[in-house]
Amino acid sequence: MIRKPSVKTSFVCSSCAQTYPKWAGQCASCGAWNSISEQATVPTARGQVVAATSIELARLDSRPSVRLLSNIAEVDRVFGGGIVGGSVSLIAGDPGIGKSTLLLRLSDSIARAGNRVLYVCGEESSDQVQLRAKRLSIGGDGLFLLATSRLEVVIAELNAARPALVVVDSIQTLATTLLDAVAGTTSQIQACTQALTDYAKSNSVPVIMTGHVTKEGVIAGPRLLEHAVDVVLYLEGDANSGLRLLRGVKNRFGATDEIGVFEMRADGMMEVPDPSRVFLSSRRPSIPGSVLATVIEGTRPFTVEVQALTSHSSFPVPRRQASGIDPTRLALVSAVLSRRVGVGLQSQDIIVNVPGGLRVREPAIDLSIALAIVSSLTDRPVREGVTTAAEVGLGGELRPVAQTGRRVTEAARLGLRHCLVASSAEVQASGAYGVSSLAEAIEFAIGAGQASQLDPPQLR
Repeated sequence: MIRKPSVKTSFVCSSCAQTYPKWAGQCASCGAWNSISEQATVPTARGQVVAATSIELARLDSRPSVRLLSNIAEVDRVFGGGIVGGSVSLIAGDPGIGKSTLLLRLSDSIARAGNRVLYVCGEESSDQVQLRAKRLSIGGDGLFLLATSRLEVVIAELNAARPALVVVDSIQTLATTLLDAVAGTTSQIQACTQALTDYAKSNSVPVIMTGHVTKEGVIAGPRLLEHAVDVVLYLEGDANSGLRLLRGVKNRFGATDEIGVFEMRADGMMEVPDPSRVFLSSRRPSIPGSVLATVIEGTRPFTVEVQALTSHSSFPVPRRQASGIDPTRLALVSAVLSRRVGVGLQSQDIIVNVPGGLRVREPAIDLSIALAIVSSLTDRPVREGVTTAAEVGLGGELRPVAQTGRRVTEAARLGLRHCLVASSAEVQASGAYGVSSLAEAIEFAIGAGQASQLDPPQLR
């Protein structure tokens, strides 16, 4: 008779997994409020020594790691060229964003290549998954469904089936009978993740898990969950838009900050091979406040639209609202325009948006933000065929950004004649249009070089 380990309780922070002997309102480790709750824990056995043999690094085989290709170019790109055997990956996103749809298509693509795939559906029944498969026109040969939320059942099926890929949807629904805590608690997530990780590493079988996110946009559960896995991907997108972005934030086997672009359709989530044309498909030229920016996400350059709107503020402190960019970059660019160029923004509300749901994090978008603000303020459109790729310094100077040549090549592919970049030696070689200051860029793109011309039309 197997005796169940004695279960004890402790108070654990759901944000950082710090344990406490009693409840407290604020976690002393991470500073989160109301994140400490009582959890069941299983004490580890003491005095047990596991035998292990060290291996000299020089004696290890130099064979390259085998990657499992999904035959979905955008997915393989974010994974770094395919799914590495024995890796554990986590895909997180808002409810209804399309995580299950994407993973079901990925599982079917790998199964059609002759591999056995086990899909653990803890949130839905097999019939519900079948309905989605019919909508996506998925046959299901080689794809096996396991509708359970018990970890022991999953491990037993894995040992019996020996699949080439394991998909768990989702990790928050799994629970082990060794703990009295309900599924989704810190202790259950840690125990189930550790068990799946041990199986993946010992059998060289990749495991992909889905995870929920909180209203703050972070993965639900302990932060240790992100540290325990090898790859962390976020599926992002606007609920009112069909575009979905699969963004890599952690990858032990490839580049981080890589993104894959998809479009949600009635027949499933389809990859977008040319993101630039999709992001610019709804753009109307010759509109004040609209500027193009050529950015690089991961290893791929593409061009997006940056929109700005200025209006007279009815509040003592004007608003600075940003969507798709870092709000601190909007504040920086606005301050430089006011102080170094003489643009009258002291009484103007400024709203900046990147359409399509993309969030640009690199400073190469600074110049497009500045030009969009001035274009909206003066009600003058930016010259047609202009795109930008430069960082704005605090002195009003323009600073070069990385991989200028690739940005210029992408702009030329889209038929954009002028790519405004910071003056440098690389500019002459790439053929871009180099400018040294923000005022010079405004003069070239908008034609308003005098400070008196940079005021709102109604104030002149």
